[in-house]
Amino acid sequence: MQRYAMLFGAYMSILWICKFIFFFLPALQGPNDVLFLLFMMATLFVPFLGYYYAKRYRDLSCEGVISFASAWLFTAFMYVCAALLTSIVHYVYFRYFDQGYVIGQLRAIIDAIPTEEVPLAASYMETMDNNIDMLETLTPFDIMITMLVQNIYYGVWLSLFTALFVMRREKRLR
Repeated sequence: MQRYAMLFGAYMSILWICKFIFFFLPALQGPNDVLFLLFMMATLFVPFLGYYYAKRYRDLSCEGVISFASAWLFTAFMYVCAALLTSIVHYVYFRYFDQGYVIGQLRAIIDAIPTEEVPLAASYMETMDNNIDMLETLTPFDIMITMLVQNIYYGVWLSLFTALFVMRREKRLR
């Protein structure tokens, strides 16, 4: 199980790295709707690819039979491996290339929201502004760890649903 989870996790990380590039490439060359569309399509493709890899593991290694717990453990470990490999790219990007782009984009979004029309929006925007100030204090390593934990968290939850579809009991002869 470990071998297949690491192998398929490495393949999954290639998709995640491409997603990351599609999302942050505009930082280097300007806004691009096509890249954002590719990012969204790749994001929606992740659970299907996870299902495909879990099904391949079930069929190749488990002779077509896998319990829910084994399927969940395999897919969770696969997502952990993918998150670990992807976190290397996250660190390199935020350490050497970002130069404040993400924070600048967040500030631009906050500034574009009209707060005069909605009374509660002003206090919400102030809270968001304080959160962005806090984000500016994070180091590239802090950001990488945060994204790693987030990817693992969502991967573990996603693996629960994947395991439901992948599990297959052995057929009993009567």
